[in-house]
Amino acid sequence: MKIAFIGLGNMGGGMAANLVKAGHEVRAFDLSDDALNAARDNGCATFASAAEACQDVDAVVSMLPNGAIVKAVYANDVIGKAPAGAVFLDCSTIDVATAREVAADAEAAGYAMVDAPVSGGIAAAEAGTLTFMVGGSEEAFKRAEPVLSALGKAVIHAGQAGNGQAAKICNNMLLGIHMIGTCEAFAMAQKLGLDPQTFYDISSVSSGQCWSMTSYCPVPGVGPTTPADNGYQGGFATGLMLKDLKLAMEAAQTAGVDPQMGQRARELYEAFDAAGNGARDFSAIITSLK
Repeated sequence: MKIAFIGLGNMGGGMAANLVKAGHEVRAFDLSDDALNAARDNGCATFASAAEACQDVDAVVSMLPNGAIVKAVYANDVIGKAPAGAVFLDCSTIDVATAREVAADAEAAGYAMVDAPVSGGIAAAEAGTLTFMVGGSEEAFKRAEPVLSALGKAVIHAGQAGNGQAAKICNNMLLGIHMIGTCEAFAMAQKLGLDPQTFYDISSVSSGQCWSMTSYCPVPGVGPTTPADNGYQGGFATGLMLKDLKLAMEAAQTAGVDPQMGQRARELYEAFDAAGNGARDFSAIITSLK
């Protein structure tokens, strides 16, 4: 399959490389020369514009920073530039309303489109073990699934357009809440004189067990290797967690719900980000709780 890939950052670069490994012909574009050079090294053909990359392709995959950019790229460089019959897959994490608006515009122009945000982070993007939450029609999902299967371990249809984004922001709101709770528990356990490893050994097999503890422990040297063991570098940046929590709060307001724990998590990550920690892994928030 011939696939255009737009957006070759920390996530997109690894994803594009995995499409090449899966045997696809990848036509790549990014504003960064370094990203384009890396894509060429990974076997992608690179182009001077997104519109040029979209010529003569069967599918377009995008991984972009925010909804405004997604909307502009599809309006100016993808819709009407890609061949009729191409399927569009936006893997960015953006607001639900924009995802639905862009999908409607694409469908009005005769294209199938899905929103397919991911869970798993940079390591999973490079390893091809991402989880995709996919919004769109059944037909669009079936057409997108073979592309996404080359990039991840799980591809789940969440329903109508925008539902992939809804699943992503609800999931990451829960993750932010869980991580703060995990950090508070470890910090309090240490203050009470309990060894962190001992607390992990107990809680990881008890009712307090959660992914933030057993798969992504925020305490260095405890549990499996995580960004905590690398000075909280790599992984999922605090700035990105804050972005997702803000999207979740915007969606909550639109839906008329009041997620109080989610709002408190947003406030805590906002303060942590403002203190200069935006590039650190989100589990580093434990350093502000001690």
